Amino acid sequence: MNQDLPIGIFDSGVGGLTVYRALHERLPDERFIYLGDTARVPYGTKSLATVERYAIENSLFLEARGIKLLVVACNTASALALPAIRKAMSVDVIGVIEPGARAAVEEAGGKSIGVIATEATVQSHAYRNAIASRAPSVKVIERACPLFVSLAEEGWAETDVARFVAAEYLEEIKGSDVGTLVLGCTHYPILSRVIQQTMGNDVLLIDSGEATAHDVWMLLNEKSLTRRVLEDSERERHLCDDLDHFYVTDAAERFSRVAERFLGSAPSVLEAVEVWGHDELRTY
Repeated sequence: MNQDLPIGIFDSGVGGLTVYRALHERLPDERFIYLGDTARVPYGTKSLATVERYAIENSLFLEARGIKLLVVACNTASALALPAIRKAMSVDVIGVIEPGARAAVEEAGGKSIGVIATEATVQSHAYRNAIASRAPSVKVIERACPLFVSLAEEGWAETDVARFVAAEYLEEIKGSDVGTLVLGCTHYPILSRVIQQTMGNDVLLIDSGEATAHDVWMLLNEKSLTRRVLEDSERERHLCDDLDHFYVTDAAERFSRVAERFLGSAPSVLEAVEVWGHDELRTY
């Protein structure tokens, strides 16, 4: 495996950009290819078979462009399709649920653990099961918070509306003496300030993206796949190769606007694509 290959990331839309941000901050010398399947979002309303098909198509699209590792930034795909993705891929695959569950258990200090996520992720009990596999006696309180997604994408994370919605959603969890709260949707870190204010400083927020970035860093070091740092003489020659590449399956302009809100700058290279079948790819 070529250590200079990029890391692939896919999500059903723009939320996975918070995972990309966490990876980029933890691994600043690595390159990334991101695919947002904006034409088929949301995944949470789809059947298991459909989510698996979409996830495999996205994974193979990224693998065809040359990656050394795949990160499934979508919580729904991580919950429902990870075994199918791993079976289809020839590179290592890391989802966001196991790392988030691990970090929550490590930091909870034996207290209960709260999980907030989309309806589909909550109904799958993926985080509850992952936590139970590590700490069977720990109580898990789950809550779906669907409006957080719209608040994040509309740039309303610091508004009174966001504070009111957070208070409504988090009332039960706040009264359950939890030690940690898992942000089980990739949009939710955008609202972390409001969520923290609502929960109080005694509760540690667990960003699954940050936990995933830690696990990716560990895996790259374990397999000696960390990208080599270019010498100054090489850096200018490879400047274009250092740009991260973003693909979307629809609504590129909207993706770019939301990405700038999430990341602080517009994507360096953004390309619209169509993805279908397991081995047919077309770009335009």
